[in-house]
Amino acid sequence: MAIWNLGSINADIVYRVPHIPAPGETLSSTSRQTFLGGKGANMSVAAARAAAHVHHIGAVGADGRWATERLLEYGVDTSYIAELDTETAQAIIMVADDGENAIVLHPGANAEIPQATLQAAMAEASTGDWLVTQNETNLQRTAAQLGKRLGLQVAYAAAPFDAERVQAVLPYLDFLILNAVEAEQLQDATGTAPRDLPVRDVIVTLGADGADWHGANGKAHFPAMKVVPVDTTGAGDTFTGYVLAGLDRGMPMAQAIALATKAGALMVTRHGTADVIPDFSEVQAFQS
Repeated sequence: MAIWNLGSINADIVYRVPHIPAPGETLSSTSRQTFLGGKGANMSVAAARAAAHVHHIGAVGADGRWATERLLEYGVDTSYIAELDTETAQAIIMVADDGENAIVLHPGANAEIPQATLQAAMAEASTGDWLVTQNETNLQRTAAQLGKRLGLQVAYAAAPFDAERVQAVLPYLDFLILNAVEAEQLQDATGTAPRDLPVRDVIVTLGADGADWHGANGKAHFPAMKVVPVDTTGAGDTFTGYVLAGLDRGMPMAQAIALATKAGALMVTRHGTADVIPDFSEVQAFQS
Protein backbone atom coordinates (compact mmCIF):
# COMPACT_ATOMS: atom_id res chain seq x y z
CA MET A 1 0.00 0.00 0.00
CA ALA A 2 1.00 3.66 -0.18
CA ILE A 3 0.24 7.16 1.09
CA TRP A 4 -0.39 9.96 -1.41
CA ASN A 5 0.01 13.37 0.21
CA LEU A 6 -1.30 16.51 -1.47
CA GLY A 7 0.76 18.71 0.76
CA SER A 8 2.55 21.99 1.32
CA ILE A 9 6.31 22.44 1.05
CA ASN A 10 7.81 25.39 2.92
CA ALA A 11 11.13 26.95 3.73
CA ASP A 12 10.78 27.27 7.51
CA ILE A 13 12.82 30.20 8.84
CA VAL A 14 12.95 29.73 12.60
CA TYR A 15 13.81 32.52 15.04
CA ARG A 16 14.48 31.66 18.66
CA VAL A 17 13.02 34.32 20.98
CA PRO A 18 12.73 34.76 24.77
CA HIS A 19 8.93 34.94 24.44
CA ILE A 20 6.30 35.37 21.73
CA PRO A 21 6.16 39.13 21.14
CA ALA A 22 3.02 41.06 22.06
CA PRO A 23 1.33 43.33 19.47
CA GLY A 24 3.61 46.28 18.76
CA GLU A 25 6.59 44.72 20.56
CA THR A 26 10.00 44.54 18.86
CA LEU A 27 12.10 41.62 20.03
CA SER A 28 15.62 40.46 19.16
CA SER A 29 16.08 36.79 18.30
CA THR A 30 18.81 34.71 19.85
CA SER A 31 19.27 32.46 16.78
CA ARG A 32 18.04 31.90 13.22
CA GLN A 33 17.88 28.62 11.26
CA THR A 34 16.27 27.45 8.00
CA PHE A 35 14.56 24.05 7.77
CA LEU A 36 12.41 22.06 5.39
CA GLY A 37 8.82 22.47 6.54
CA GLY A 38 5.17 22.84 5.64
CA LYS A 39 2.47 20.65 7.15
CA GLY A 40 2.48 18.50 4.04
CA ALA A 41 6.24 18.00 3.91
CA ASN A 42 6.32 17.28 7.63
CA MET A 43 3.65 14.59 7.28
CA SER A 44 5.37 13.04 4.28
CA VAL A 45 8.69 12.84 6.11
CA ALA A 46 7.04 11.46 9.26
CA ALA A 47 5.17 8.78 7.34
CA ALA A 48 8.29 7.84 5.36
CA ARG A 49 10.35 7.64 8.55
CA ALA A 50 7.64 5.42 9.98
CA ALA A 51 8.38 3.00 7.12
CA ALA A 52 5.47 3.88 4.81
CA HIS A 53 5.75 4.26 1.02
CA VAL A 54 4.97 7.97 0.55
CA HIS A 55 4.31 9.96 -2.63
CA HIS A 56 4.27 13.74 -2.21
CA ILE A 57 2.05 15.80 -4.53
CA GLY A 58 2.97 19.48 -4.44
CA ALA A 59 4.84 22.39 -5.98
CA VAL A 60 7.91 24.59 -5.44
CA GLY A 61 9.63 27.38 -7.29
CA ALA A 62 13.15 27.13 -8.67
CA ASP A 63 14.29 28.42 -5.28
CA GLY A 64 12.85 25.29 -3.67
CA ARG A 65 14.78 22.58 -5.49
CA TRP A 66 16.71 21.96 -2.28
CA ALA A 67 13.41 21.11 -0.54
CA THR A 68 12.50 18.53 -3.17
CA GLU A 69 15.97 17.01 -2.88
CA ARG A 70 15.66 16.92 0.91
CA LEU A 71 12.32 15.09 0.72
CA LEU A 72 13.90 12.54 -1.61
CA GLU A 73 16.77 12.05 0.83
CA TYR A 74 14.24 11.28 3.56
CA GLY A 75 12.65 8.53 1.50
CA VAL A 76 9.70 10.41 -0.03
CA ASP A 77 8.82 9.90 -3.72
CA THR A 78 9.04 13.37 -5.31
CA SER A 79 7.91 12.45 -8.85
CA TYR A 80 4.76 14.55 -8.47
CA ILE A 81 6.28 17.78 -7.17
CA ALA A 82 5.95 20.42 -9.91
CA GLU A 83 8.47 23.23 -10.33
CA LEU A 84 6.58 26.45 -11.09
CA ASP A 85 7.48 29.97 -12.18
CA THR A 86 6.79 31.35 -8.71
CA GLU A 87 8.47 31.29 -5.30
CA THR A 88 8.46 28.45 -2.83
CA ALA A 89 6.26 28.96 0.23
CA GLN A 90 7.87 30.37 3.37
CA ALA A 91 6.99 30.17 7.04
CA ILE A 92 8.42 32.66 9.50
CA ILE A 93 8.39 30.85 12.85
CA MET A 94 9.10 32.33 16.26
CA VAL A 95 9.87 29.75 18.96
CA ALA A 96 9.90 30.89 22.59
CA ASP A 97 12.00 29.46 25.40
CA ASP A 98 8.91 27.71 26.83
CA GLY A 99 8.38 25.83 23.54
CA GLU A 100 5.41 27.84 22.28
CA ASN A 101 5.45 29.17 18.71
CA ALA A 102 3.91 31.77 16.42
CA ILE A 103 3.93 31.43 12.63
CA VAL A 104 3.43 33.71 9.61
CA LEU A 105 2.89 31.81 6.35
CA HIS A 106 3.45 32.99 2.76
CA PRO A 107 1.66 30.41 0.51
CA GLY A 108 3.75 30.75 -2.67
CA ALA A 109 3.70 27.65 -4.90
CA ASN A 110 1.55 25.72 -2.42
CA ALA A 111 -1.49 27.65 -3.68
CA GLU A 112 -0.75 26.91 -7.34
CA ILE A 113 -0.33 23.13 -7.57
CA PRO A 114 -1.41 22.18 -11.12
CA GLN A 115 -4.48 19.96 -11.40
CA ALA A 116 -2.60 17.96 -14.04
CA THR A 117 0.02 17.05 -11.42
CA LEU A 118 -2.68 15.78 -9.06
CA GLN A 119 -4.38 13.80 -11.82
CA ALA A 120 -1.10 12.22 -12.93
CA ALA A 121 -0.42 11.09 -9.36
CA MET A 122 -3.92 9.70 -8.81
CA ALA A 123 -3.62 7.72 -12.04
CA GLU A 124 -0.85 5.73 -10.35
CA ALA A 125 -2.66 5.17 -7.03
CA SER A 126 -4.22 1.84 -6.12
CA THR A 127 -7.52 1.02 -4.47
CA GLY A 128 -7.07 1.05 -0.70
CA ASP A 129 -4.14 3.49 -0.71
CA TRP A 130 -4.36 6.53 1.55
CA LEU A 131 -4.80 10.10 0.26
CA VAL A 132 -4.17 12.87 2.79
CA THR A 133 -4.56 16.63 2.43
CA GLN A 134 -4.20 19.66 4.71
CA ASN A 135 -5.39 23.26 4.45
CA GLU A 136 -2.14 24.71 3.07
CA THR A 137 -2.68 23.97 -0.64
CA ASN A 138 -5.22 24.37 -3.40
CA LEU A 139 -7.17 21.40 -4.90
CA GLN A 140 -8.22 19.92 -1.54
CA ARG A 141 -11.85 19.23 -2.46
CA THR A 142 -10.90 18.13 -5.97
CA ALA A 143 -8.40 15.66 -4.52
CA ALA A 144 -10.86 14.31 -1.94
CA GLN A 145 -13.54 13.76 -4.58
CA LEU A 146 -11.10 12.09 -6.94
CA GLY A 147 -9.59 9.92 -4.23
CA LYS A 148 -12.99 8.70 -3.06
CA ARG A 149 -14.07 7.94 -6.63
CA LEU A 150 -10.91 5.89 -7.17
CA GLY A 151 -11.41 3.85 -4.00
CA LEU A 152 -8.68 5.44 -1.88
CA GLN A 153 -9.03 6.02 1.84
CA VAL A 154 -9.24 9.78 2.29
CA ALA A 155 -7.79 11.64 5.29
CA TYR A 156 -7.78 15.33 6.16
CA ALA A 157 -5.73 17.26 8.70
CA ALA A 158 -7.87 20.31 9.43
CA ALA A 159 -5.11 22.88 9.83
CA PRO A 160 -4.69 25.76 9.40
CA PHE A 161 -8.37 25.67 10.31
CA ASP A 162 -11.10 26.92 7.99
CA ALA A 163 -14.62 25.67 8.73
CA GLU A 164 -15.84 26.04 5.15
CA ARG A 165 -12.95 24.03 3.73
CA VAL A 166 -13.41 21.25 6.27
CA GLN A 167 -17.11 21.05 5.50
CA ALA A 168 -16.35 20.94 1.76
CA VAL A 169 -14.34 17.71 2.14
CA LEU A 170 -16.33 16.04 4.96
CA PRO A 171 -18.53 13.96 2.62
CA TYR A 172 -15.45 12.24 1.20
CA LEU A 173 -13.47 11.54 4.36
CA ASP A 174 -12.66 8.27 6.08
CA PHE A 175 -10.39 9.94 8.65
CA LEU A 176 -10.30 13.46 10.12
CA ILE A 177 -7.71 14.76 12.56
CA LEU A 178 -7.88 18.13 14.30
CA ASN A 179 -6.87 19.68 17.60
CA ALA A 180 -9.20 20.61 20.45
CA VAL A 181 -9.57 24.26 19.38
CA GLU A 182 -10.30 23.24 15.80
CA ALA A 183 -12.80 20.64 16.98
CA GLU A 184 -14.65 23.31 18.96
CA GLN A 185 -14.62 25.67 15.97
CA LEU A 186 -15.97 22.94 13.68
CA GLN A 187 -18.70 22.11 16.18
CA ASP A 188 -19.66 25.79 16.36
CA ALA A 189 -19.87 25.92 12.55
CA THR A 190 -21.76 22.66 12.03
CA GLY A 191 -23.60 22.08 15.28
CA THR A 192 -22.09 18.59 15.28
CA ALA A 193 -19.72 17.17 17.90
CA PRO A 194 -16.67 15.18 16.72
CA ARG A 195 -18.28 11.89 17.74
CA ASP A 196 -21.28 12.60 15.49
CA LEU A 197 -19.47 13.71 12.34
CA PRO A 198 -20.15 11.58 9.22
CA VAL A 199 -16.55 10.32 9.23
CA ARG A 200 -15.44 6.78 10.12
CA ASP A 201 -12.57 7.86 12.38
CA VAL A 202 -12.01 11.24 14.02
CA ILE A 203 -8.99 12.04 16.20
CA VAL A 204 -8.93 15.15 18.38
CA THR A 205 -5.43 15.92 19.62
CA LEU A 206 -5.16 17.51 23.06
CA GLY A 207 -1.51 18.53 23.29
CA ALA A 208 -0.05 17.57 26.65
CA ASP A 209 -3.30 15.78 27.52
CA GLY A 210 -2.96 13.25 24.69
CA ALA A 211 -5.65 12.50 22.11
CA ASP A 212 -9.23 11.24 21.78
CA TRP A 213 -10.26 8.81 19.05
CA HIS A 214 -13.92 8.74 18.02
CA GLY A 215 -14.52 5.50 16.11
CA ALA A 216 -17.15 2.86 15.55
CA ASN A 217 -17.04 1.78 19.20
CA GLY A 218 -17.24 5.28 20.66
CA LYS A 219 -14.54 7.40 22.24
CA ALA A 220 -11.14 6.15 23.39
CA HIS A 221 -8.60 8.35 25.17
CA PHE A 222 -4.83 8.07 24.75
CA PRO A 223 -2.69 9.92 27.31
CA ALA A 224 0.40 11.81 26.22
CA MET A 225 3.89 10.82 27.27
CA LYS A 226 5.47 13.12 29.84
CA VAL A 227 8.38 15.07 28.37
CA VAL A 228 9.90 18.54 28.70
CA PRO A 229 9.08 20.35 25.43
CA VAL A 230 11.59 22.64 23.76
CA ASP A 231 9.74 23.22 20.44
CA THR A 232 6.18 22.16 19.58
CA THR A 233 6.53 23.02 15.87
CA GLY A 234 5.69 20.02 13.69
CA ALA A 235 4.63 17.76 16.55
CA GLY A 236 1.06 17.48 15.30
CA ASP A 237 2.25 16.76 11.76
CA THR A 238 4.59 14.07 13.09
CA PHE A 239 1.70 12.51 15.00
CA THR A 240 -0.51 12.52 11.90
CA GLY A 241 2.17 11.07 9.64
CA TYR A 242 2.86 8.26 12.08
CA VAL A 243 -0.84 7.45 12.49
CA LEU A 244 -1.30 7.24 8.72
CA ALA A 245 1.83 5.14 8.30
CA GLY A 246 0.63 2.74 10.96
CA LEU A 247 -2.79 2.42 9.34
CA ASP A 248 -1.26 1.99 5.89
CA ARG A 249 0.87 -0.85 7.25
CA GLY A 250 -2.22 -2.58 8.66
CA MET A 251 -2.03 -1.56 12.32
CA PRO A 252 -5.28 -1.23 14.26
CA MET A 253 -6.09 2.40 15.00
CA ALA A 254 -5.26 2.09 18.71
CA GLN A 255 -1.81 0.71 17.93
CA ALA A 256 -1.18 3.42 15.31
CA ILE A 257 -2.15 6.14 17.80
CA ALA A 258 0.09 4.68 20.50
CA LEU A 259 3.05 4.71 18.10
CA ALA A 260 2.23 8.24 16.95
CA THR A 261 1.97 9.43 20.57
CA LYS A 262 5.57 8.35 21.16
CA ALA A 263 6.70 10.02 17.93
CA GLY A 264 5.00 13.30 18.83
CA ALA A 265 6.47 13.25 22.33
CA LEU A 266 9.97 12.70 20.99
CA MET A 267 9.48 15.42 18.39
CA VAL A 268 8.75 18.17 20.95
CA THR A 269 12.12 17.51 22.60
CA ARG A 270 13.88 18.68 19.40
CA HIS A 271 14.34 22.04 17.67
CA GLY A 272 13.21 22.17 14.04
CA THR A 273 10.62 20.73 11.68
CA ALA A 274 10.88 18.05 8.98
CA ASP A 275 14.63 17.71 9.31
CA VAL A 276 14.42 16.45 12.91
CA ILE A 277 11.38 14.15 12.74
CA PRO A 278 12.37 10.88 14.45
CA ASP A 279 12.59 7.64 12.51
CA PHE A 280 10.84 4.40 13.38
CA SER A 281 13.72 2.88 15.32
CA GLU A 282 14.13 6.02 17.45
CA VAL A 283 10.42 6.04 18.27
CA GLN A 284 10.40 2.36 19.20
CA ALA A 285 13.35 2.88 21.55
CA PHE A 286 12.04 6.11 23.10
CA GLN A 287 11.01 6.16 26.75
CA SER A 288 9.88 9.34 28.52
